[in-house]
Amino acid sequence: MGADRAEFTPCGELVHGCAETLTRTLAELPPTITRVDLDMEGVHFMDTAGLQFLDVLGEFARQRFVTVTTTNWNGQPRRILELAGLDTTDPLRPAPHADPEPAQPSAPASSAVALERSERLHVLQEEVEQLRQAIASRPVIDQARGILMASHGCTSDEAWHILRETSQLSNTKLRDVAAAVTAGAKPDGPRPSPELREALRRAIARRRPT
Repeated sequence: MGADRAEFTPCGELVHGCAETLTRTLAELPPTITRVDLDMEGVHFMDTAGLQFLDVLGEFARQRFVTVTTTNWNGQPRRILELAGLDTTDPLRPAPHADPEPAQPSAPASSAVALERSERLHVLQEEVEQLRQAIASRPVIDQARGILMASHGCTSDEAWHILRETSQLSNTKLRDVAAAVTAGAKPDGPRPSPELREALRRAIARRRPT
């Protein structure tokens, strides 16, 4: 950070609490700061809290008359910007159709814009939730694959296909199948349901015929 410039390089995830942390950090900047640069290269995941993070930056820029830039939006964070209808090269730039005081004749158009934003936010929330579930499911699925590899002498890819086919045959979520396999491998763990055991048996037989 120079006398008139501050650079932020967040890493990992922008989730609940990140906006509050940024607010405190900005409040501690010296009054000589005239430029803030945000480098997003190290961020691999963000949810709607990441949009609040941007709101904090935008408000700081307006109140302090500071230039704020954001760069290196990639992967999932970039997708969040797209779903939110923001410019991926400059997400703090006002939307082209933004109008703080629309005239009465443009009310229907404004309603259409509001509806479009609402739909985008809904899609954004669904995608973030799917990503959360995928991240939460990964450890138990990896454990189940390891158990199948050790128990049936199959490869990692074969174990993955066994889990997927068991899920399809039993009409059970993949994560629930993996959790049942993992729990059942413990000495005192519960056995999977009869339907799940049968689906697992069939899936194993198809992948590892005897």
